[in-house]
Formats: sequence, C-alpha cells, structure tokens
Amino acid sequence: MVLVLCGVLIAACTGAPASAATPGWVDGWAASPHSSAAETSVPTFADRTLRMIVRMHAGGTSVRIRLSNTFGDRPVRFGRAAVALRTVGPATNPAKAVKFAGRPDATVAAGAEISSDPVGLTVNAGQDLAVDLYVPAPTGPATWHRSALQTSYVSTAGDHVGGEASAFATGTGHWFFLDAVSVKTASAPGTIVALGDSITDGSGSPSNANQRWPDVLHDRLAARGGGFESVVDEGIAGNRVLSDDPRNGVSALNRLTRDVLVRRGLKHVILLEGVNDLRTVGHTFPAEDIIAGYEKIIDRVHAKKAKIYGATLTPIEGSGRYTPAMEAERQKLNTWIRTSRKFDGVIDFDLATRDPADPLRFRVE
Repeated sequence: MVLVLCGVLIAACTGAPASAATPGWVDGWAASPHSSAAETSVPTFADRTLRMIVRMHAGGTSVRIRLSNTFGDRPVRFGRAAVALRTVGPATNPAKAVKFAGRPDATVAAGAEISSDPVGLTVNAGQDLAVDLYVPAPTGPATWHRSALQTSYVSTAGDHVGGEASAFATGTGHWFFLDAVSVKTASAPGTIVALGDSITDGSGSPSNANQRWPDVLHDRLAARGGGFESVVDEGIAGNRVLSDDPRNGVSALNRLTRDVLVRRGLKHVILLEGVNDLRTVGHTFPAEDIIAGYEKIIDRVHAKKAKIYGATLTPIEGSGRYTPAMEAERQKLNTWIRTSRKFDGVIDFDLATRDPADPLRFRVE
C-alpha cells in the first residue's frame, strides 16, 4: 500500500515527460557510507579484489564511480578498478577499465572521496553493474554500507580486476568503498534521493530481490514509460536525524551534503526519518527538536533548488523500547509533517501502513 501511495505521489509531482530530459549526469545508484570500526569483526582488506554488485536505476552511455574512504583511519590505495555488466553471480561481461584523472590507480586520503573519469559503457535502468576494486595494501577499517541486501564478492589473493568469476568465491552482504555510480543520460530528467533509516534501507526485505521501497518506486516510475527520474537509496538502518552513532552512521543533518546535496542531477528528496531519535537509549529527543532538524534539512535542500517531500513516521507500537510517551511524540511529528506546509508535499506512510483495526500498529498482510 505504501509503495502504491509513494509511486503515485512522486509520479504526480515529477510528471516529467521524456522530452523534458536533457543530456547530463544523474546518479543511477548510491548507498550511504558509514564506519565499520565499531563492528565485532572489523572488515579490512589487503591484496584482494572486491566485486561490488549494484542495481542501476538509470541508464546511459557512460558511467563514473565515486569511491569513499570517509571513515577510514589511513589512506587507501586502489590499484586498479573496472566496471562491467553483471550476468549471474560474480560472472560479468567484458570489463572496461576505470581511470582517475587519467591514471589507473588512485589513493584516497582518510576522510575523503574521489570520482573517476567517465567510462564508455552502455547500461540500462534495471541492469546490474559490477564494480571491481583492487586494494593491494592493508586498508584498515573499511568504509562500508553494512546492510546491502545484495550479494557482492571478495576474491582470492591478488589483482583480479575484470577477471573470471572463479576468483570470486566469497560472497558478502556489504558494499565496501563504493559510494555512487553516475550515468550520462539523455533520458532521465533527474535524481530522487530517498533519505532515511531502516525502512528506507530495506530492513526486513529479502536479499538480492531489490524490494526496498525506493526500488519499487523506481519500478513504478519506469512502468510509466518515457523519461523517469532515477531513485537512489540513502537509508541507513538505525540512523537518526539529530545525533551520530558509531554503528549506524552520522546523523541525517551531518551526512546531508555527502549523501544528498552532492548527488548528480538532484531534483527531489524524500525524508523518512525520526523514529530512532525517539527511541535513543538514555535520551529521547522531543518532537520539537526533531522538527527543528527537519527545518534545517528542508532549508538546505531548497538552497540547492530541489524539492523535498516529508514522509510521516510509520506505526511503532510493539517495537523495541516502545512507550506511550514515544507514541505521543510520533503523533506530534506526523501532525507537523502533514500540516506545517514546510515540505513541498507529504507522503503519508503512516496512513498507508497502519492496521485499520489498531492504527498504532503496523499492518500485517
């Protein structure tokens, strides 16, 4: 139900026919990087090739990748990189080499990101892209996206960039170092960014099925035909609007520039976040503080000449650390989202997902 509501609203709000698109770069895939240093088993690599698999939400004739060492504790050298269309599992079509300022290798400082040069490769929306990264020296704690819900691959020792699938026997449910993939397109009129927490990140949906709500929104927009905006997922499970967390990423406010405002082709943002601020251990943020955070996000998105849609918070009764006081703050937030007119539009996730017989609880279908 929420997917139908979301797709219909954004289709109505964007409403861009194919003729409205102009050639340019949009982000066809992205995922929010965050730190892995607080994990019980910290991921680190040396003399390994990573084959990251991503589902593209826009097509084009050239691609660029963006690599992130944002949360690393040392510079990370990428010895070689390549892109290819994935066929099945770790198998790919012939790969195209990626360069950085004309070089086949790049060293990314701790706390930094880097974008590649354009690579001539035709990719369609809905296709899987494989991004190979060879890391010759110890990386330290790898900047990652923990909950990929997508199987990527780690090679045996050595540089296997563009190599055979047999070198990639180890699967992983995380994305490492890869921040975004952009495409040069004449059909996509822009990029929609879904900014949120676990619901946006896809928690609870099956792996390798591309059933996160931003994926389904993409499918619904694509089904309209003609030019449609790309949808990229910048959700992090456990993330908050106001405060940073060692495992669940810096706050929406503190990651807004990196995860949203720099997205190529940015036209629309959907903000669905705040429930983890309400359930923060030791300090439940009141609705007024979260609203102040929303207003800062709205102002910064508008300053980029993009539109932002507020999504109401879904029912939480029966979830972890639930209290009636938390529910009261959620109701205040949803009332403000619906009535303040600060957002350019409202997507009522609460209305679409609540149980009609028990509206404080999520509907089970």
